[in-house]
Amino acid sequence: MTVLSITDLNVFFSTEGGDLHALRDVSFDVPERRIVGIVGESGCGKSTLINAILGLLADNGRVGGGGIHFEGHDLTRLGPKEMQALRGPRIATVFQDPMGALNPVVSVGAQMRNIQYRSGLSRSEKDAKSVAILQKVRIPDAGAALARYPHEFSGGMKQRIAIAMALLMEPALLIADEPTTALDATLEVATIELLKELQQDIGCSVLFISHHLGVIAELCDDVVVMYAGEVVERGTTRQVFNNPGHPYAARLLECDPARQSERVRLLPTIPGEIPDLRHRPEGCIFAPRCDRRAPACEARQSELPLQTGHMARCALAEARS
Repeated sequence: MTVLSITDLNVFFSTEGGDLHALRDVSFDVPERRIVGIVGESGCGKSTLINAILGLLADNGRVGGGGIHFEGHDLTRLGPKEMQALRGPRIATVFQDPMGALNPVVSVGAQMRNIQYRSGLSRSEKDAKSVAILQKVRIPDAGAALARYPHEFSGGMKQRIAIAMALLMEPALLIADEPTTALDATLEVATIELLKELQQDIGCSVLFISHHLGVIAELCDDVVVMYAGEVVERGTTRQVFNNPGHPYAARLLECDPARQSERVRLLPTIPGEIPDLRHRPEGCIFAPRCDRRAPACEARQSELPLQTGHMARCALAEARS
């Protein structure tokens, strides 16, 4: 069963220099009870994708085609009140900066009660539910924590509280927007393990956004590789990491510092820059930076199947047995 299905999604932003085509024909699914990672360098469209799903595009942004299907709804066609009813109970979000997600002048307990305003529970029942989820995310003395304020917790604990708040209503879909970036390596590992445990316990699906390839490899069942607002490759994490089919995915993996076996003066990079999305090239979006560029790359590329469930948008991609 598919929880979230994105089909040929196009998003535009109006600018003084013309329309910026931020997302072009983005398509992928988030299956039930699976963790899907979105990976790509800065500017690839990860944040725009999240905001399109949540109905939180900037005033100059618009969906210019395609659909975002969730529990029988096309989210691109819902009004503000209908989207507000889904955000929280059915679609929850954990953001990168826990201090930005938590209100600094309201106690943790009050914030968690506010999240449950649609539940119909009494204050004591809401607090009991809050304590239970705080215990699951391993907050010490969870009962007393309800009376404390965000500044009284460490960065790692604040992020765990933000995760607890997101999962409090047991949503069908959790969107995690680089939730481990602000944490040190030890807390990052602990947070990944916690997310895995909670996802299995609650049974939700997770859309995990990150530029950290190691976190994606450790946490995610499936991965979607984005470049300049397009999905260039998608498949299981094992398929994409072990045998990438698109040159961009391969170069991205080569640039991962964790893969460097020898000490070097300069880390590897991908030459060139992301193209101006106000003037997209007609052919392959990665062609200007690709070391395997061929005449076939001048034409618009379609997804080609490499293996079952493994696709790459590249004219040079080859099917594998």
